[in-house]
Amino acid sequence: CALGWACWKTYLGRPETDVSRRSAMSSLACSLSEANRLAEAVLVLEAELSVLRRIGASEDEILASQSNLANAYQDLGRFEQGSRMLRDVYSGRLKLNGKEHEKTLLAALNYAGSLLYLRRYDEAKTLVRDAMLVARRVLGESHEATLKMSGCYADALRRRGDPSAKLADLREAVRTLEDADRTARRVLGGAHPLTVNIERALQNARAALGAAPA
Repeated sequence: CALGWACWKTYLGRPETDVSRRSAMSSLACSLSEANRLAEAVLVLEAELSVLRRIGASEDEILASQSNLANAYQDLGRFEQGSRMLRDVYSGRLKLNGKEHEKTLLAALNYAGSLLYLRRYDEAKTLVRDAMLVARRVLGESHEATLKMSGCYADALRRRGDPSAKLADLREAVRTLEDADRTARRVLGGAHPLTVNIERALQNARAALGAAPA
């Protein structure tokens, strides 16, 4: 964190358009976040986004900055605000990059994750299911983004509150995670954090399915 501040002070005097100055601001925000000084990190990220808009930065840079800020809002517990911004990022990526671009698919995953925080499970399910199908075709079954989408989709299924579809949802969640678990173990290995997370989610889904009334 001290190095982040030192980096920022080194380049602070340069024009706002200077690449090193902008990189120093990003480094400072990252170091504050890593030090769990989340409120300060949000202030820096808000300032960074304001600078990018003021100097007429590319849409790609602005969307990346918005995504970082939205994630910081969520880390701070400002879930509604973060979700709205992630929705805007996803919409922006669709217009800029198209639905099959990796950045768009990652934006969809981030937005769906924010919807889970807000317990908007039906919306999350629909969004991540559609993105997951595209990711499987474009990125492949073994891509980390595709595997993360499988986990998000299964989580939305497991948490949905529709009693009439509960058993079917849980069965689909288990099938989805079993497929993802096999792929993750083959490609990433059993010790990889993503594989561990998928295995934990699979155990939870199986437990929920076992406890569900027939």
